[in-house]
Amino acid sequence: MLIYNYEVKILYKDNVNDPQGLTITESANRIGFDGIKSIRSGKIFMVEIESDSVKNAEKAVAEISDKLLSNPIIEKFSFEKL
Repeated sequence: MLIYNYEVKILYKDNVNDPQGLTITESANRIGFDGIKSIRSGKIFMVEIESDSVKNAEKAVAEISDKLLSNPIIEKFSFEKL
């Protein structure tokens, strides 16, 4: 068995309102960052997993991202192997 490390990013889906991102965008413009058009907030999880293969590790990371780390109704996830 080998240890694999992944970074999982969770963001609101594009059609879902992101109040924190909107507030930060407005604040950035108010204090002089005029070029900022949009900021989206999200979460990052670092996942360390023991598995017999990259394929099985990625299957497990996708499953935990979908079932536990994100709310698939309003959020999307992506991950990359580190």
